[in-house]
Amino acid sequence: MKTILYATDYSENSELALKFAYNMSIKLEAKLLVIHVFDYPTFFDDITLNPEAPFPDIEGHAFKIHNRKLHTFCNRVLKKDIATLNITIEAIEDRSVVNGIVNKANNVDALFIVTGMKGSSKLRELIMGSIAKKLIKKAPCPVLVIPSDSVKIEIETIVYATDFEEEDFGALAKLAEIAKPFNAKISVVHFSSSEETVLKKQQEELKEKLQKHINYDNLKLDILYADDAFKALKSYYRNSNADLIAMLEREDKGITSKVFHRDLVKRIESYGKIPLLSFNAKNYGIFHLE
Repeated sequence: MKTILYATDYSENSELALKFAYNMSIKLEAKLLVIHVFDYPTFFDDITLNPEAPFPDIEGHAFKIHNRKLHTFCNRVLKKDIATLNITIEAIEDRSVVNGIVNKANNVDALFIVTGMKGSSKLRELIMGSIAKKLIKKAPCPVLVIPSDSVKIEIETIVYATDFEEEDFGALAKLAEIAKPFNAKISVVHFSSSEETVLKKQQEELKEKLQKHINYDNLKLDILYADDAFKALKSYYRNSNADLIAMLEREDKGITSKVFHRDLVKRIESYGKIPLLSFNAKNYGIFHLE
C-alpha cells in the first residue's frame, strides 16, 4: 500500500498540513504515516523524569512523550480518534531532522513527504526554513509544502512550470498519478523571454511528447512570453486559480532554477497561499524519449 509521510513539530502552522495530508491519503487510498523527529534530551532539557528512578530511562521516556504528543496532536486536529483512521504515528530519534525524515521516507518508500511551511520549538527551528530546502534537495520523493494560511484542501487545478528538460517528463508522469484521483487539471506552463521565438511547430512537438509520455487526459500546455518569469508565474497562478504549484528542482539550470532556486521557500512563501510540490531532478534521472 502507498504511504504518505507527514512530518510535524506540533506547531499551529503544521495543523493545516496534517489536514491536507490526511485528505490526500483518503483520495489516493494511501496509508498516512505521521512522524516527529527529536533528539535525545539531556538532564539540562526541560523534561520531567521520575525522581525515584536512580537511572532514568531518558531514551524510553522521550519516545513515550513524543508518541503521546503525536496522538494528542492528530486527535485534536482531525477531531477523530486516530485509532479509527488509517494513520500510523512514530516518534523518531535523530540529531538531524532532515536525515530522520529522509531515512524514514526511504524505509517506507514514501509516495511523497508533507510538511508545513514553518515550524519551531523552544530549542530550535525544526521543520521549515533552511531545513525545507535541505529536505527538498535530499528527499527520495516529492516534497509537498503547505503554507500556514492556505485554506483550500481539495485540489482542482495544478500548475507545473517547466523548461521541458527530459527530467520534467518523469516528474509530470508522477504528478499525473497524484492528480488522477482528484481529477485535477494539470496546466503545464513554459515561459520564454520576449527576445525568443517559439515556433508553432515546436509547440506541437512539445504537445506530442506530453501526449505520448504522460498518460493523463486532463492536461493542457501553455507557452507564454515574459521578461520577468517570476512575476509572470505569480500572475499565471492567480489567473488559473491554482490549488497546487508543482516544479522540478534543479541545480543551476533552466527557468525553475532562475526563478526559484536561489531562495525557493522564501519566494513561494512571499507569494502567499498556494501549496508547493517539489520534485528533485536527481530522483528521476533522464526520462528517455523515443
